[in-house]
Amino acid sequence: MGEIINETIKCQKCGREVPAEECVKEGSLDFCEECYMDTHQQIKACDPWAVRSKKLFREEAGLEGSEGLTDLQKKIYEFILSRGGAKPEELARELGIAPREINNQFALLRHCELLKGQKREDGVYLVPFES
Repeated sequence: MGEIINETIKCQKCGREVPAEECVKEGSLDFCEECYMDTHQQIKACDPWAVRSKKLFREEAGLEGSEGLTDLQKKIYEFILSRGGAKPEELARELGIAPREINNQFALLRHCELLKGQKREDGVYLVPFES
């Protein structure tokens, strides 16, 4: 019988050793699946076409405020409304979710014109769109 080789490759982003079959190669770089997805599954917050289509959809459906949002989006939106703003890392910690998920959910809420980013003395905050 042939010898089984368990080759591992080091992820170029997080540095973890992963089995070669779970590695994603992009050009000359190797990534674990999680880091590859983090890099390639980001929703852009500043996307005029997404804003336009989401705004039209919500208007046609008669949706206002948190109507039509997922449970997670509602939690994020209501948390920010209750505090007048929050840093993304604070929100991730408070809700127990990954920062990349906060970024993606913020982008979707930005497309709905419910939230926006605002630079303050101590960093960037997610705030209600109308503030």
